[in-house]
Amino acid sequence: MAIVVLSGWREWSSRLTELKSAETDMANLARSLTQQADDTFELTDTVLNVLVGQLELEGTGPAAIAKIQTFLTRRKAANRIRGVFVYDETGRWLATSEPVNFAGLSNSDREYFQHHRASTDRGTFIGHPVKSRPGGQWIITASRRFNHPDGSFAGVALTTIDVDYFLQFYGRFDVGQNGSIALASADGIVLARSPDNGYTGRDLSNAPLFKHLREWPATGSYYFKSPLDGVQRLSFYQLSSRYPVIVVATESQDDVLAPWRKAAVTRIAVVLGLAGGLAVAGLLLVRQLHQRQRMSAALLAKEADFRLLAEHSGDMVMRIGVDGRILYASPSSTRILGWAPNQLVDTSALAGIDAVDLPRVQQTISALRNGEAEEARIIYRTRHREKGEIWIETALRVTRSPESGDINGVVAISRDMTEHKDLQDKLAALAISDGLTALANRRHFDERLEEEWDRARREGAPLSLLLMDADHFKRFNDQYGHQAGDACLRSIARVLVEQARRPADVAARYGGEEFALLLPNTDARGCEQVGERVQQAIQELGILHTLNPPSRQVTLSIGGATQMAAADKADCASLIGAADRALYAAKEGGRNRLVMSGQVVAWPGSIRA
Repeated sequence: MAIVVLSGWREWSSRLTELKSAETDMANLARSLTQQADDTFELTDTVLNVLVGQLELEGTGPAAIAKIQTFLTRRKAANRIRGVFVYDETGRWLATSEPVNFAGLSNSDREYFQHHRASTDRGTFIGHPVKSRPGGQWIITASRRFNHPDGSFAGVALTTIDVDYFLQFYGRFDVGQNGSIALASADGIVLARSPDNGYTGRDLSNAPLFKHLREWPATGSYYFKSPLDGVQRLSFYQLSSRYPVIVVATESQDDVLAPWRKAAVTRIAVVLGLAGGLAVAGLLLVRQLHQRQRMSAALLAKEADFRLLAEHSGDMVMRIGVDGRILYASPSSTRILGWAPNQLVDTSALAGIDAVDLPRVQQTISALRNGEAEEARIIYRTRHREKGEIWIETALRVTRSPESGDINGVVAISRDMTEHKDLQDKLAALAISDGLTALANRRHFDERLEEEWDRARREGAPLSLLLMDADHFKRFNDQYGHQAGDACLRSIARVLVEQARRPADVAARYGGEEFALLLPNTDARGCEQVGERVQQAIQELGILHTLNPPSRQVTLSIGGATQMAAADKADCASLIGAADRALYAAKEGGRNRLVMSGQVVAWPGSIRA
């Protein structure tokens, strides 16, 4: 019964694990697609910003419009932006990137036009999907208002994005036969959905997700029955922090759990079979108990068999008396310890064990002799006659007198674990380092930060942190390739290793092109000095980066923060948050600079705000 219950609990846990894994996959996908949507709308925002600035600077006179029309005519078609349009205050077409002649047409009835005419908001307005009048395809509009010199409404600058652009991009991702990816406005209108199935423009504002969107966090998992196709789905939604859009990535719950169901049925059948087998074994055990006395006699006869096996075993076999002295040692002792069996017999079994491990071994053997345990396994260091210190793994089991049943000794089976232990140490080192830069990885950094935070709080000592980001590193990868990008990151890592001069300092790769330098027992001035040395060392590297003006070489934006005395209710996340805000300020201030808790240190060649 216990096995069946435990098996059922295990299967349920396995089901939850499958769902959790699917949630993680959907979360990663939703975050990536939200970034793609943000990048797309940011591109339209940039085009509109330039266009509105030109219109408000030069007006809408014939010469100005002709200049804009020439620019739009020469504009190359892009996958993301389908068309660019300019309308006056009446909705009449002034300029367009499309070859179609829109003379005489008015778009004053469009939602975006009416919005800008009624609202003085100068920001970009992302409208609901509409069908293009010249082409008939679904498009998403992004528009901005421009004004006359007196501030009155002068017209609208418009960019359009093909819904098909998002559909083609979403179609590259495998979310299962019944999965879907949807981009919607924050008020519940479907902007794009893959598979499409005619859902573009559908109003889902009454769905629970959109009803409670303001109350719920900006990102999270969500289980629901789709109002579009009735499929029970596991999803993850991500609300853009920059634009009023939301991405929902979903998988069919049945698709996610199908492999688990198939395996669970098989495993449960096996468990039931084993449970039945155990029941039969229990009946047989009753019969075997009656044969115990005969088996005790047989044990004496098997003593010779034991010796025969021990003599030919690759492991070292010992019999140890209750007084702790060796009664028997197999020939493998020569290979494992460097001592012949006759040299070990009648000596202490604890001789040669490392002083640090000795109390633990003594405690284990004492527990066996006192009947607290029947068997044990322990790993410890001991001395080899020629090789010095080695690691030994020993399995211990008590032996009992056939007549009285009292414990009369211990059988120890030992093997050399030195090579295995060395491999474990190497794997442990790899688990805390970054494979590319050999710096500490994010997990090890988090562990060290918590340790140093607790120590600083106990001792009232300062703790400083530098967060660094390679400026325009994506451009660097695009320009010079990922191999050059990896070499660049390794060069930056070497600089950080040189600056982490004290044993407690921790240089870590915090994320893609982000690095962190943890400086225990360092005040704000010391932290700033280290940041300055890092900045100077990076400049001295002189790594060419033509897409990083004005220096045209690789530079770092650095944010630093110092916690002078950690409050009891504070945690280390506050230090990371402060450094991250400083890093953001360094980027906003023009990059290639160091920002320390409200102050900015700009470096030669950096752009001053």
